[in-house]
Amino acid sequence: MDVLRASSSTLVHSPYISTTTTRSKTQFPKPIFHHLKLKLTVFDSSFTLFERNGSKSRLFMTLSSSPASTTESIEPPMPELEADGREKKRFDWYSHWYPVMPICDLDKRVPHAKKVLGLDLVVWWDRNENEWKVFDDTCPHRLAPLSDGRIDQWGRLQCVYHGWCFNGNGDCKLIPQAPPDGPPVHTFKEACVTVYPSTVQHDIVWVWPNADPQYKDIIMKKKPPYIPVLDDPSFSGPMGNREFPFGYEVLIENLMDPAHLPYAHYGLIFNPTPKVKVDREGGSPLGMKVEKLDINGFNGKQDWGCSYFIAPCIYHASIDVDQRNGSAISETEKSNRRFCLVFMCIPVSPGKSRFIWSFPKNFGVWIDKIVPRWMFHIGQNLILDSDLYLLHVQEHKIMELEATNWQEACFVPTKSDAFVVGFRRWLNKYGGGVVDWKGKFSGALPPSPPREQLMDRYWTHVVSCKSCNTAQKGLKTLEVMLQTMSVITIGIVAVTKQNMISMVAKSTMVSMAIICFAASKWLAQFIYKNFHYHDYNHAFV
Repeated sequence: MDVLRASSSTLVHSPYISTTTTRSKTQFPKPIFHHLKLKLTVFDSSFTLFERNGSKSRLFMTLSSSPASTTESIEPPMPELEADGREKKRFDWYSHWYPVMPICDLDKRVPHAKKVLGLDLVVWWDRNENEWKVFDDTCPHRLAPLSDGRIDQWGRLQCVYHGWCFNGNGDCKLIPQAPPDGPPVHTFKEACVTVYPSTVQHDIVWVWPNADPQYKDIIMKKKPPYIPVLDDPSFSGPMGNREFPFGYEVLIENLMDPAHLPYAHYGLIFNPTPKVKVDREGGSPLGMKVEKLDINGFNGKQDWGCSYFIAPCIYHASIDVDQRNGSAISETEKSNRRFCLVFMCIPVSPGKSRFIWSFPKNFGVWIDKIVPRWMFHIGQNLILDSDLYLLHVQEHKIMELEATNWQEACFVPTKSDAFVVGFRRWLNKYGGGVVDWKGKFSGALPPSPPREQLMDRYWTHVVSCKSCNTAQKGLKTLEVMLQTMSVITIGIVAVTKQNMISMVAKSTMVSMAIICFAASKWLAQFIYKNFHYHDYNHAFV
């Protein structure tokens, strides 16, 4: 039987990855199998056969459903070649815009420490120019972090170690220790702070992680990716952000994978009942396909909508709600009910990533206007927590295998893995297989902390979310007030003479004290579970 040979440039060639991209014309000799004993397994009878050898899996594609088909092995991934034989252009990780933080979670009164691509950054509001600025988080004097500084009365960024002050262009405007009649050392080039190009789009601060002077006006030539629904007034979707103890690659491929939702998030996310239910959770085959893949990302198609990966950070999808749910309503109504996913995944450092999300929708928008963001974040963080530990361990296992590529470690036989395979194919084909850290890290992952620290919400979300931080402080204050009221009420009852207050009033006050104490205890548990740590045990769900 004839077999389609996979391109040497592809990480995986599969029936759910469309072959619309340019393919290498270099041909490799067929491997000789007469001395090998192959173990073949047929999946979806009309699509794929797989060979498993130790920890490695190789993917095949056939044109027939016959299990006895002759097969050809995919060659190891090689650099993609253009038609003229030149190596295909590599993705430059430092020539793209990266989202840093939503401005709704940035306080203009203080500088904020953030990290992108291993770069330590400080984000601060320059009130003199009415712009958010992004600097290298290092004072040129003694390398103290500027993010621990303050914004002085003249709107300058001040290092609190020795008081050096910088304007929005990174120029040093004051060195208190320099004598006024001495040389103007504050004007020396060495006294300036590195400034990164930055802009605001979709109410998010973006940074260009290359401070070379040639990129000073890069915003005039290249803007951050534009996502129309984020600026469409008919859509509403509050934003959120969170830091994760696993890498950018694991984060983004997990968000591209709808097949895990009924299992890792069982009971937390609505999942339509499939026509044929094979288990309690309701997992089913998914029709997914990558239609176009190039250096800028890929377009994806699934049964209920379209998806787009915009390299390197953005994955967004548009879902036809009524088609997804199978609702029987008019065509006019169907065309107006859309739910979108906007996920921004930022590489922070090996084993660490930042996630910015929004779920714009054009129905029920009034809910977002009256319900505070922190209430949405409680449920969203519970969903994120339910597979956080799985992903952290998964990344460490892949690293421990020391696989030369992701395909050597993972077995992906179904169409539901199409987008994950598409992302890994893009990463291998254009991105060098891993994030380019410019030699700042050895490549080793940080050690795994205890589970409670790993799944901590306070330091990974609450402190950097203005809404949740305010809610946590307010609820904590209410908890203390309830405890105080309980103690004061009991004290009044205790010191009041018996003939000065009736038994009914005394009983009422004691009841109030008990209720206040019980409410404070319940509130303390609520605060801990929703703003600090909420474990998720899949065995008891």
